[in-house]
Amino acid sequence: MKSAIVTTPPGDLETPLLAVIVPAGTTVPASLAALDRATGGVMARAIAGGDFKGKRDETQLLYPAAGKIQRLLVVGIGKSADVTRTSLRRAAAVAAKRARVLGAKSFALLVAAEARGGVNARDWGQLAVEGAAHGAWIFTDLKQAGEEPRVEVEAVDVVVDAKDAKEAEAGRRIGAAIAAGARYTRHLQMLPGNVCTPTYLADQAVALGKKHGVKVTVLDLAAIKKEGMGALLAVAQGSAQEPRFITLEYQGGGDGGPVVLVGKGVTFDSGGISIKPAQSMEDMKYDMSGAAAVLGAFEALGTLKPKVNVIGVIPSTENLPSGTAIKPGDVVKSHLGKTIEIVNTDAEGRLILCDALSWARRYKPGAVLDAATLTGAVSIALGKEAIGLMGTDEALLGEVREAGERAGERCWPLPLWEEYRELVKSDIADVRNSGGRSAGTIAGGWFLREFVEGFPWAHLDIAGTAYTDSEGPHQVKGPTAIGVRLFTEFLLRRAGA
Repeated sequence: MKSAIVTTPPGDLETPLLAVIVPAGTTVPASLAALDRATGGVMARAIAGGDFKGKRDETQLLYPAAGKIQRLLVVGIGKSADVTRTSLRRAAAVAAKRARVLGAKSFALLVAAEARGGVNARDWGQLAVEGAAHGAWIFTDLKQAGEEPRVEVEAVDVVVDAKDAKEAEAGRRIGAAIAAGARYTRHLQMLPGNVCTPTYLADQAVALGKKHGVKVTVLDLAAIKKEGMGALLAVAQGSAQEPRFITLEYQGGGDGGPVVLVGKGVTFDSGGISIKPAQSMEDMKYDMSGAAAVLGAFEALGTLKPKVNVIGVIPSTENLPSGTAIKPGDVVKSHLGKTIEIVNTDAEGRLILCDALSWARRYKPGAVLDAATLTGAVSIALGKEAIGLMGTDEALLGEVREAGERAGERCWPLPLWEEYRELVKSDIADVRNSGGRSAGTIAGGWFLREFVEGFPWAHLDIAGTAYTDSEGPHQVKGPTAIGVRLFTEFLLRRAGA
């Protein structure tokens, strides 16, 4: 989606659709009085008549009686006192989704001063573009053309005062890069497992590297064996598809060790021998969402070029049952050298991640963040609203939470107390890969902690947030690109941007 900052007074705009974000109230906000006069008082009538109250996610399509604006869409954001970065981003997404449904190829977006909630012009420029791109997104690549042509929103103009144009443009540039990364990620997430295989994922990483001048290395099956990644190989041995181990190296400069982003790349997860129920198994194509988020973050990095060094690490495989598949009770040797008793083959994500975390040591990282659709248990604990967060360094965890708040991808910490280590103790190996139903998300985190040596580490369990199985006013059913905004906000803050 193209985007631009425009400073034309709202009443003088010539656009097929102007979306205006408005707070709850019984009168037209003072900052919109001139616009309302220019459009023939259409907003005042809608508000006075009770047709529009400004509640969160509420929309009302109006037809101006005057001016050059063909259609006016008012979008509610709720009470002015409750406005946040996240609610502004969401309102922009609601506007864009509605614009797409209305068949608008482009639209203009304006926020009433009373609905800004103290958010500055730079941040609004970023949030507007991020939200608009999120709300307008739809995946139609695998469908035949129907009788009615599909309309995609191709452009958004963010309307600001002339005095705010420079700051808003700086924010727009960041928002556009993050939006492109999120779009890239959602596309990968949406592809079915017979298209997005480990080899396909590796090829996409190579293409991304060439596009942005990022060094990409792909280890094939033979190289993975040579490196001794026994846990990754164990998961992969049940599939006809070969695994891939992908690294990306962005050299932006800056002091200290690089930030390493690790993403789980299971391109389809049947559960292996511990097979999942058939219902909703098709959604297990999303088990590579962590990997997709890492690639999306690199798409944003390639455009923004912040002064920070970043390494991406993606172990990728399928997890399928077959005569060669790993079995419950088997013991395998990890890249770190620790042996692992396999209790449940559906706890495969932590197996491929433990080899990746061990590999990360070679970079002498300043911080390691991994994102993984690791446990269904995190949805039981936190629902669909928060990422489960665990780690070894309180300062890093605070940094990640702050980035999540800015990104609208909130994290909630779970404890890795020493007592929980009992969940992953094994009678016959150094560690076992499942602790049963009790504290399932924490057990997964503790397993990964066993393979973290010599660097600050944070684990993000995105199983509850990587995709949605229902339509929302601000997004379609399907992938959310969770992690892209958080990763990018984290890296930009590290770079001092």
